[in-house]
Amino acid sequence: MPDRTPHSSEHSFTRPNRKPGLVRILRRHAAGLVELLKDLTPERRRSRYGDIDFDFEHNVDTSWATVPLRTRVREWLRGVQYQASEPQLFFEMLNNLPVAFEDFTFIDLGSGKGRTLLMASGFPFRRIVGVELLPELNAIASENIARYKDTGQRCFSIESRAQDARLFDFPLEPMVLYLFNPFPEHILEEVLNKVRHSLLACPRPAYVIYHNLVHESVFAEQQWLEQIRKTHQYALYRTTL
Repeated sequence: MPDRTPHSSEHSFTRPNRKPGLVRILRRHAAGLVELLKDLTPERRRSRYGDIDFDFEHNVDTSWATVPLRTRVREWLRGVQYQASEPQLFFEMLNNLPVAFEDFTFIDLGSGKGRTLLMASGFPFRRIVGVELLPELNAIASENIARYKDTGQRCFSIESRAQDARLFDFPLEPMVLYLFNPFPEHILEEVLNKVRHSLLACPRPAYVIYHNLVHESVFAEQQWLEQIRKTHQYALYRTTL
């Protein structure tokens, strides 16, 4: 009788070790909930006031510590958390960009309360735009822009928009994009894809600053982005389209 034993190469396979999308989402939200509960403890809240020097100096409200609980819950549901950029590191990132700032528009995707917009005004950008999904954070950013005063300010065209970054129409001019890890992985992919299509439709110089390298693998997959500098805290890219 012929051998009817199936060959393993035809009838067996190894299942990829990949978690279902729903499981990944649930685990991410569970981890975020744990962090949210920790943030409610007095010790954690006191530690968060360590970033408030900028606010005292400029009479603004950009600190994480003053974000209300309702907003923290909405952030948890989105899978992200607002955190203001640290000034010294922010200035380091911008000073390592090989650009003439006056030729570029600065865009912060996920701009929160707007601290980055205010700090960017210390550089002579042609204009500065923030894009923030949560209206309550955008409202605070607009108030901060209105009251901000600094003797070193060099750009006075600043605005903050309450908008989903996936719906934002990128200006047809040279851009510096700033992302302080503002999106879950799938949204980051969508936003970068929209940036790529915008640059293909209207070629122009563009640079991307990615701060907090949680989803660095997403950037590694973008053939149109060339990494020009990397530290353990951030990476700088220029477009090659």
